[in-house]
Amino acid sequence: MSLLALSVLSLSLYSCGSDNDNKTATETTTTSEATAPTEEAAPKTVTVEINATDQMQYDKNEIIVHAGQEVTLILHHTGKLPKTTMGHNWVLLQQGTDMQAFDDKAAKAQATDYIPQDAQDQIIAHTKLLSGGESDTITFTAPATGAYDFLCSFPGHASVMKGKFLVVE
Repeated sequence: MSLLALSVLSLSLYSCGSDNDNKTATETTTTSEATAPTEEAAPKTVTVEINATDQMQYDKNEIIVHAGQEVTLILHHTGKLPKTTMGHNWVLLQQGTDMQAFDDKAAKAQATDYIPQDAQDQIIAHTKLLSGGESDTITFTAPATGAYDFLCSFPGHASVMKGKFLVVE
């Protein structure tokens, strides 16, 4: 095969790959745009399920809801360890709450399952503390638009078990 023929064949194969890549990117963009939620489509209620593991992880680090929506949150502790060694909960904090200061207070609140009674004004909603295999369901009204922090208040967990609760209009 001549050098010229080899060059044309290589260029041809390269071009085909580029066209396919561009089509894939366009199709992906179109799909994303088509599935974007609209304000009119926001239901009055929403159910959010979140799993917590024995590896100190939530399966979600971001939750998006609409302001004023009734939120039913279901926390599943998918591990096997007891709450005395690997308990998990889900705590939604008010905007402006210092997460580190809250976590420090929570670590001292073993008698109330690591929900500090003197920090109730910093909490919007929380589940109970769960052992492996347990679940808890809570229902609350989403606060005003903005970004809120959520965490697990079991001692030492908030450094990795945390996320953002984003409230949109």
